[in-house]
Amino acid sequence: MVKVLVVEDDPAARASLERALRLENYEVASADGGFRALEVQRSAAADVVLLDLQLPDLDGLEVCRRLRQAGDATPVLMVTARDAVDDRVVGLDAGADDYVVKPYALDELLARIRALLRRREDEVAAEGILEFAHLRMDPVAMEVHSGDRLLELTRTEYSLLELFLRHPRQVLTRSVIFEAVWDYDFGPRSNSLEVYVGYLRRKSEAGGEPRVIQTVRGVGYVLREQ
Repeated sequence: MVKVLVVEDDPAARASLERALRLENYEVASADGGFRALEVQRSAAADVVLLDLQLPDLDGLEVCRRLRQAGDATPVLMVTARDAVDDRVVGLDAGADDYVVKPYALDELLARIRALLRRREDEVAAEGILEFAHLRMDPVAMEVHSGDRLLELTRTEYSLLELFLRHPRQVLTRSVIFEAVWDYDFGPRSNSLEVYVGYLRRKSEAGGEPRVIQTVRGVGYVLREQ
């Protein structure tokens, strides 16, 4: 049975979510704060973490960062009342896989949980090593090498590079990349994608390796050798 960890400090909201998830045949664990959430996840890992952003002790962003720093790749769905693009970017950069804004429809929340579970299943199934030029990714160990160097990547950087490695020499539009990595199109005026491509380029080229993430002006990006 799939297990969902609900991290919510409001007792009524937490109880409501627990009931709804159990009706969908999920096993449910819960925590009313950030430190408790980390403790529960360490002792009995869930398959998905439903994480409220505003918690009384350790906020959702820090909980997510600590999970990722500990090597926990469990999908995290961040729940918050903040709906600004910058807030979504901060949450995703902290390692969250998706973002839903309060008030939300229960059907939407359940659909997002199902989508995260499908994505995780796809990641586990795709266990083969991904290689292109000097880049090598092990999806099981979640390790990336550029030549002989082990790269330290954030969750978002890793997901972006994985998308490129799974579609080498294929031009990917900005919209396609946003939807695949963030599940959200931030629009043409957002520079979030350029920022993360810049991060990846600096890290993957730091040892003098050639650039393989190329810009296709007015369209998007492509992984190919110069």
